[in-house]
Amino acid sequence: MERPELLITIDKEGKVRVQVQGVSGERCLELADLVKEIVGIEEQRQLTGEYYGPSAVARQRQLHQRERTGR
Repeated sequence: MERPELLITIDKEGKVRVQVQGVSGERCLELADLVKEIVGIEEQRQLTGEYYGPSAVARQRQLHQRERTGR
């Protein structure tokens, strides 16, 4: 079971930085989008290696197999 962590940093200028840890792929983006809705603005998004973690890679392989087989 994934256990997400959100590391939220606000610097002296008021810029918010959010790091999502403990989840990968679409779930990671969903959590980042939730924080974006709360904060109201997103200046930049950088995907880390954790985004491409094992569960995300497995889903990508499944999608590619479905595209090739038509299922």
